Amino acid sequence: MSTDAIGWETGIKGDFPINQAIVKVMPSGTRVVSAESSGVSAWAKIAKVSVLLLDGSPKNYLLKCATGRGSQAVTQGEYYSALTINEALHGFVPKPVGWGEYYNGESLVFFFLGDFHKMNLSIAPEPASFMSKIAELHRNTSRNGMFGFHVPTACGKMERTVTWEESWAKSFIRQLKDVIKYDNETNGPWPEYDAACKQLIDAVIPRLLGALQSDGRKITPSLIHGDLWENNLGTDAETGETVLFDPGCIYAHNEMEFGTWRCTWARYFNKPIYMEMYQHHIKPSEPVEEWDDRNRLYSIHPYLNDSAGHAGSASRKMLVI
Repeated sequence: MSTDAIGWETGIKGDFPINQAIVKVMPSGTRVVSAESSGVSAWAKIAKVSVLLLDGSPKNYLLKCATGRGSQAVTQGEYYSALTINEALHGFVPKPVGWGEYYNGESLVFFFLGDFHKMNLSIAPEPASFMSKIAELHRNTSRNGMFGFHVPTACGKMERTVTWEESWAKSFIRQLKDVIKYDNETNGPWPEYDAACKQLIDAVIPRLLGALQSDGRKITPSLIHGDLWENNLGTDAETGETVLFDPGCIYAHNEMEFGTWRCTWARYFNKPIYMEMYQHHIKPSEPVEEWDDRNRLYSIHPYLNDSAGHAGSASRKMLVI
């Protein structure tokens, strides 16, 4: 294996070009054998990279390459999110190897490299064991006791603001403002929508989420996957274990994790059994009677994130219905 004058590896099989910057994050002495396009992503190009390690043993990596807005948050954010989840719950996400950037002759490319898992994406996880693991993940809290994350992360391709905050209401407002801005850039202004957003930010969120940290009530920042839905998990073909992927972590109110499960695209996470199993381990926050209202509020973030990523999507209408 050699490198040409502009940094591309030569002498490898497959249809996916490999830049020397990618090889540099692999273990020393690794030789790339092949790189083939693999999988589907709306935000990145994906490849299965087959290598021989220094001792001659074969190994497969998953490579994601992204360009344009949000690409660094997508790749760097996934690396540090996967690293953090693996420290908390080893094997629950593919082991991250590295991230970086290179120039492809036309644009700056950011990449993420992690262990490759052959997965069955059609099997719904068994509720009791899966939700036990999600609860275990959520029991991990930030070292500084605040809401946020130490590097920008993304939900889909949309970068989220992860500035450290003591107030969960302020943290969520920052994240909601992100997707409102992205959505307006994609779909244009809409007076009724803008009015609904203003009411949410000025009145609904301070009241509904402010109650979690008032009158003696407290919540602990929880490590959440950040984009947990049916298309971001699979069953490992070798171990039979459920594996999550595409994390965009933040230390948040744990209930935020489940906003996506209320959305119209939920296929099985909208079944009550999953939340029932979770609440065997972690009870709803006080005020308990406002759990459903908070869940409805948290669903707005993925709806607007979806709308921002798909021009003309009906998702933004969910805010004003």
